[in-house]
Amino acid sequence: MKKSRPQRIRKAVIPVAGRGTRFLPASKAIPKEMLTIVDRPTIQYIVEEAVESGIDQIIFISSEGKEAIENHFDYDYELDTVLEKKGREKLHDEVKRISSLIDIVSVRQKKPLGLGHAILSARNVVGDEPFLVLLGDDLVLSETPCCRQMLDLYNEVQEPIVAVQSVPEDQTSRYGIVEGEPSSARVYKVERLIEKPAPGTTDSNLAIIGRYILHPDIFAILAKTTPGQGGEIQLTDALLALTKKRAMYAFEFSGTRYDAGDKMGYLQAVVAYALHHPQLKDDFRRHIKEVAASL
Repeated sequence: MKKSRPQRIRKAVIPVAGRGTRFLPASKAIPKEMLTIVDRPTIQYIVEEAVESGIDQIIFISSEGKEAIENHFDYDYELDTVLEKKGREKLHDEVKRISSLIDIVSVRQKKPLGLGHAILSARNVVGDEPFLVLLGDDLVLSETPCCRQMLDLYNEVQEPIVAVQSVPEDQTSRYGIVEGEPSSARVYKVERLIEKPAPGTTDSNLAIIGRYILHPDIFAILAKTTPGQGGEIQLTDALLALTKKRAMYAFEFSGTRYDAGDKMGYLQAVVAYALHHPQLKDDFRRHIKEVAASL
């Protein structure tokens, strides 16, 4: 039976309610998503990936103290006027571009009850349509945006998709892990998902990273998911329940992922993005060589 034409995915949910304790004391007064990677905050890269992938609306799942994120994407009349009067045309155009990137809606996650609960908080805004989820501290440097790659696959399979990457076996206990059979190049039919498996309990090294395509039926499952450790509703538990009801695919995307919510991952991202920056890359590469030679 021929599948119907897939519904276009228009909305992306980005949870940004977390406290960012791994970056204390830097994140005490500044949301970790606003920490700068070269010349823009981490969250801007995430939003730009969604925009470049064809998304029409961003839904931030926010919390108290995260107003700086919303302000960053808002129009600032005073700043706009000052830059215009001073003739700072490039900065003026860039600031104006940021405020008109995309339609943004903010939803408060009133209690810190985990990623699953954060996504459930978007239920009324997402409505009855498939949607993307991007985690606010997972950066993917790639020629084609990671989300665009996933959306292209979705147009073929029309089922939920989780982005995965291969990780060393001694690191599998740090991730949600997918077990499945190859379906096509870099695509796996999901059979099982395991949250941070103990060493030796799985042969798979396909780790879930912060990109998902979900259908609205995930909301009913999340609403019934029993809270796990720390009283949090785990998205992985809901996804496992979903695999018993419908097909799900894992996609090994092309690109390099950086965990900008981790200190080492953040530093790696700064270096990688600086080396790709059109104005800075050549000077920065020379600097890196000089530093390496002096060690």
